[in-house]
Amino acid sequence: MLTQLTFVLLAVAVCPAWTAEPATDEYRVKGAFLLNFARFVDWPPQAFKGPAEPISICVLGTNPFGAALDQAARSVTAGTRGVVVRQIAEAQLASQCHLVFVSVAERRRSRQLLEAVRGGNVLTVGEFDGFVPGGGVIGLSVEDGKIRMEISTAAADRAGLHISAKLLSLAQAGKK
Repeated sequence: MLTQLTFVLLAVAVCPAWTAEPATDEYRVKGAFLLNFARFVDWPPQAFKGPAEPISICVLGTNPFGAALDQAARSVTAGTRGVVVRQIAEAQLASQCHLVFVSVAERRRSRQLLEAVRGGNVLTVGEFDGFVPGGGVIGLSVEDGKIRMEISTAAADRAGLHISAKLLSLAQAGKK
């Protein structure tokens, strides 16, 4: 069984470019989590336009990762798919993504984002209190200097996503 530290170390090992960027330590770790989510979540076939389409990680609004997440994603594969990172300015564009990260700076637009992806196969990840109870799939928080995950399996089911048991074992279960 993977421990949270092993999960992060695995991400850093497969993403050597990550250490070259001046992103804060918190966002390096959160970025590593996002890249691993692409590897430990299964999307249904209809979520992709074809077998070669990469997994698209989108950052809504302000990008706290800088170029580091994009650079690290270039060396990551999820099964047979590559991973690409895009920044989106509008919540309505989130339905064109496989994974969307909502930073605390974009908290006020989270409800709009969750409405935009309703009925789609989008993994939503937020970093503020209330994201998972509000309908998001994964919440990231910092407790005692460590990144913690809360996962709503109900929200993942509604999005048609299968989250691996390894990832679920690292998280606190969401109530909704």
